[in-house]
Amino acid sequence: MALARVAGLVAASPVAAAVAQIDPRPLGEHRRVLSLAEVQTAFDFEPVFHGNVILPVYDYTAHGDGSEFTLRRNRQAFDWVDILPSRAAIPASQVDLSSELLGLKMKFPIIVAPTAAMVPLHPDGEIGMFKAATAASNTLMILSTNTSTPVAQVAPASPGGTLWAQFYPLQSLAATQQWMDTYQNAGAGGVIVTIDQQASYYERTQQDRNFGGRVARTAGPGAGAGSGTAVLTGAARYRINSGRLWYTWQYIDAVRKMVKGPLLIKGILDPQDAGMAIDHGADAIIVSNHGGRSMDYGPSSLEVLPEIVAAVNGRIPILFDSGIRRGTDIFKALALGANGVMIGRTARWGLAAFGTAGAQRLIEMLQQELVQVSAAAGCAKLSDIGKKAVKANFV
Repeated sequence: MALARVAGLVAASPVAAAVAQIDPRPLGEHRRVLSLAEVQTAFDFEPVFHGNVILPVYDYTAHGDGSEFTLRRNRQAFDWVDILPSRAAIPASQVDLSSELLGLKMKFPIIVAPTAAMVPLHPDGEIGMFKAATAASNTLMILSTNTSTPVAQVAPASPGGTLWAQFYPLQSLAATQQWMDTYQNAGAGGVIVTIDQQASYYERTQQDRNFGGRVARTAGPGAGAGSGTAVLTGAARYRINSGRLWYTWQYIDAVRKMVKGPLLIKGILDPQDAGMAIDHGADAIIVSNHGGRSMDYGPSSLEVLPEIVAAVNGRIPILFDSGIRRGTDIFKALALGANGVMIGRTARWGLAAFGTAGAQRLIEMLQQELVQVSAAAGCAKLSDIGKKAVKANFV
């Protein structure tokens, strides 16, 4: 009993939690985990997820690049933005946050971000996440290139749902065309090209490998992550990925010709890059640092959002991700100029904890939290959420 209490105290301590990220583990001292009916915030899902999966699966979701400075900064940045009190608060029933994104009608400005390999999180996998997103007010879901379920199986699994797909650049234009055909033939309406440095091999992942963990790789278009394992040799042993750092805007020009629907560029952190994305045919951009997974010691996504919004000046929609855990986080990103936000790790917590029902509950929880803070701030509609509602004090 004494040992159990010590273990609980260690798990709940701020120092232990900070190893991965600054989010709390509120259940560390509990004798049992919460049921789905009992969860009250997104943070309640995370320790259930932690207890459900093996360490390498948990660490893949939890960790970031290098020292994880950027991972932590993504969360800290939300603390540097105040929501200003309003004398014109309104009932939540009067809040309508519906909008339209590139022809797609959305009840809430929240999107499920592309994240890899969901079947290891829970047997429901990507199909479960898509069903959850659809059930939660037909929330748009973006399928990762590194899906553990082929897109041809995911797309028809939730009739009436909306599925787009994410893609990492390949130097072969023929292979790129094959991926585009696979996505579009399956019914993925939009394509998101990720142009940041991509997720690197993390030190924690390398450590897990020494104890029997493996890094999965994708076998080909539509194939799931986990279809094979890679033994790293040469420069790859030191986290140097030959598939990175070659991207060109000319490549984006070529992809633009292959994509029939909306083309979005993900990983923008610089105003000039935002302008270049527009010049090369992007229909929207996503301000993102890959959740702190692409390059350590970079800025948080939230810090650079206002200057990118100013540079774009309304020419195309701007989406935002990296670090969102609460409805207040979403409100702050919207107030600083984002047209919508994407949730990655947080959605994974819900799926891994309770499957499809958990993912749906988590998405709906964030939707309702956003409604509540909007009502308290006197914002009846999405266009009311602007710079006057917040005060940023970035450090």
